[in-house]
Amino acid sequence: MGESHTSTQVLRARTAADSRSAWIAAIAIPLMLLAPALWNGYPLLQWDTGGYLARWYEGYLVPSRSTTFGLYLHFGEDSSFWLNLGINALATLWILQLTLRVFGMSQPLRLLAMSLVLVLTTSLPWLASTLLTDIFAGLSVLALFILAAHGKRTSIPEKCLLFGLIAFAAATHSATLAVLLGLCCIGWIARPFLRGRISVAGLTQGSLTLVAGAAMLLATNYALSGKLAWTPGGYGVAFGRMLQDGIVAQYLRDHCPKQNFKLCPYRDQLPATADQFLWGNSMFNRLGRFQGLNDEMSFIVLHSIAEYPAWQAKAALTATVQQLVQAGTGEGTDGWLGHTYGIVERFLPAQVKPMRAAQQQRRHFDFTAINRIHVPVALASMLLAAILFGHGVLRRRFDDLTLLAGTVTSALLGNAFICAVISGPHDRYGARMAWLATTVVLIAAIRHFTADEASRDRSLPA
Repeated sequence: MGESHTSTQVLRARTAADSRSAWIAAIAIPLMLLAPALWNGYPLLQWDTGGYLARWYEGYLVPSRSTTFGLYLHFGEDSSFWLNLGINALATLWILQLTLRVFGMSQPLRLLAMSLVLVLTTSLPWLASTLLTDIFAGLSVLALFILAAHGKRTSIPEKCLLFGLIAFAAATHSATLAVLLGLCCIGWIARPFLRGRISVAGLTQGSLTLVAGAAMLLATNYALSGKLAWTPGGYGVAFGRMLQDGIVAQYLRDHCPKQNFKLCPYRDQLPATADQFLWGNSMFNRLGRFQGLNDEMSFIVLHSIAEYPAWQAKAALTATVQQLVQAGTGEGTDGWLGHTYGIVERFLPAQVKPMRAAQQQRRHFDFTAINRIHVPVALASMLLAAILFGHGVLRRRFDDLTLLAGTVTSALLGNAFICAVISGPHDRYGARMAWLATTVVLIAAIRHFTADEASRDRSLPA
């Protein structure tokens, strides 16, 4: 009787402690994730933020700027966009908690410890604190993993929320959509070899999220522009990458004597980088930008692939490798953001004063010290995640950890290939996915140490 009473007291004490820990985690983790924005005094802005903000007001489509994400930002304007950052942080908290839960590690203190390590060693808090699509790229990978591989461990409302999050993420950026599509294709191909680890129902649900995301983007494009069309700009961005690799200059040298391209007079004056060509003061502006050069750029992109296949393949492989090792935090937030400032001043005059008062606009951000931690952690984590996946495959142990490591490794490779080949290597593209690898390593570490602890407990005499 006494032992039963003592056991009940211990159980109640543990439940009360877990409840307190859960509340602490629920409050502390969002605050940690938004620490950069809270310190800044205003949501962090980036080069591309202005293009998304303007979608509601300009009423037409522009290259690589999702109207779906533009609407998302518009709904948070009255809160000075703190509503958007709150959603970013809560979505991150939920996905991290759900990931640990499907691994049987749902203790609040473990979630808090893992989140603290991610905040201190990865770009995650900077992604959550910035008005940009990047935070949803990584979250959607974990959400797809949970929906496709662990649907039985989630409730119907959770499935609906996961479905909506993945669809929204796919609609915010074409590269995110492409990565998720690649993961679904790999899942369908690998499913027969995974001994039932992924169900047909889970993969079907995951695949349908991409259909929903595409439909969402088309719907918002139509609602804001009156055009049932995909977001433009794919050929233009790819053209910039080929220009940077020297392919465009060679194509113009080979064909300008025969074909009268608008760029022919400038074939020996092309900028060295895609960013200088597309976003600097180059001949691209004088020739009408995307509207004036889109047909010519798409023609050159398609025909140069056919004419220089070996060169294109080598350039793609080189760019992918370069992208894999570029994962520095802060690209696009650490300089003069003239276009974004101009959009805020033109369409959101009430936001000008708090924006100008923020740390970001009053001083130059320097991420050198931060990246002395973030970059080595990112590279080491990616290598360890790949090793975990390879080790599991070689031992034919297709458990949850191997499956997660494989999903994240595939996402990292797919993201590197898609972003590097289309747009060229950038730290921003690597940083928005690299924290996933750190998450895999932390889950593996938790599993290892908790298994050792359980083994020690079992070895103690009764």
